[in-house]
Amino acid sequence: MTKNVLDVLQKRGFIEWCSNPEELRELFEKETVTAYVGFDPTADSLHVGHLIPIMGLAWLQKLGHNPICIAGGGTGLIGDPSFKSKERVMLTLEQMEKNIQGVRKQLEHFMYFEGVDNRAIILNNYEWLKSMSFLEFLRDVGKYFTVNYMIAKEHVRSRLNDPDKSISYTEFSYSLLQAYDFNHLYENHNCRLQMGGNDQQGNIVSGIELVRRKSGGDVFGGTNPLLLNSSGTKFGKTEDGAVWLDSRRTSTYRFYQFWINSEDEKLEQLFNLFTFLEDDEIDEIIKEHFENPGERKGQKRLAYEVTSVVHGEGAAKTTIRASNILFGGTFEPSDLDDSTIDSLSGEVPFSELDISLPCSVTDIMVASECCNSKGEARRLIKGGGLYLNGTRITDEQYDVKKENLLHEDHLFFRVGKKKFYMIKICPA
Repeated sequence: MTKNVLDVLQKRGFIEWCSNPEELRELFEKETVTAYVGFDPTADSLHVGHLIPIMGLAWLQKLGHNPICIAGGGTGLIGDPSFKSKERVMLTLEQMEKNIQGVRKQLEHFMYFEGVDNRAIILNNYEWLKSMSFLEFLRDVGKYFTVNYMIAKEHVRSRLNDPDKSISYTEFSYSLLQAYDFNHLYENHNCRLQMGGNDQQGNIVSGIELVRRKSGGDVFGGTNPLLLNSSGTKFGKTEDGAVWLDSRRTSTYRFYQFWINSEDEKLEQLFNLFTFLEDDEIDEIIKEHFENPGERKGQKRLAYEVTSVVHGEGAAKTTIRASNILFGGTFEPSDLDDSTIDSLSGEVPFSELDISLPCSVTDIMVASECCNSKGEARRLIKGGGLYLNGTRITDEQYDVKKENLLHEDHLFFRVGKKKFYMIKICPA
């Protein structure tokens, strides 16, 4: 018997609240459902916090239904005030368009936009909001909502009741713009379901109300959990800030390490939310992990699966090699291919030296600041603590030659147990 889509989404954790679960379950049983999630492109990359609604849409498509991704070029110019303590910085139209292009490329990693009957589509709500005049907005949308209804929303009330905070009319109106999006998608794409984070529940309810009052339609809403780690920090946030999906903002290596650092008790939930693995395989991974948690098999598999989806299988394998080198310490020169060298160069001290080979290894260590002096370098070698390209150096007089170079111009040093240096040789 085929599982109902709503049951699958709820079991995996994508639906924590639903406006009318029984009727939505029946709708999934009798027809193909179109659902949407909106993403305000306030940056040129999405981050880990966006992954739950993205994966929810991806699973909906995987189960045979139609996903719509809204790149909020219109609403993004305003900014969602939900649970924000202050007004957002306003973006220009040019900035917004640049951000949308970045977001569009990332969404294509998760869903099929070609080659399937239920292909995903990306729409920019600026296309239908830009032509609406203020008078039209008041007449066609504003008349359906009372001020009492709008100020009763928690995120608005919190800003109104705090003398140190405020909310502009611009942000106050955001909920109505999002409601209009839902109505537009219902009328033009037969969209029956809107999904988003728990902080979007109020905006989603406004959309359900507008569709009912303005178009006489029966639509639904569902929200995803907002995950926190054990310290109460919002999931996807680190000391360095957000964990981005764009490798230019968060390197693939650091992205992988973020998942490696997942807490044991969160693993099952994270596998359900952030991978396409089926239930039985997840159960087996979790069982094997807890037989020996110290090996962190669960975290390693989770990191590989999520990195493969976001950055591609090749990038995930490269990152595993780089991680094994930095944490394992021993390796073969053949492990250091071009992609692994690029990955490591971004994560360890990197320097370029204008020197001719052969050259004394101690001179190179001092010139690259791996050691403070030749004496320190010689003591390191004597103590067995210097490795070049994975091989221990035992000769204090060792000369580095051209045949030592990795891919014609790189050297990779390990100093002691945990310090690594990547050096690019530029012939003098």
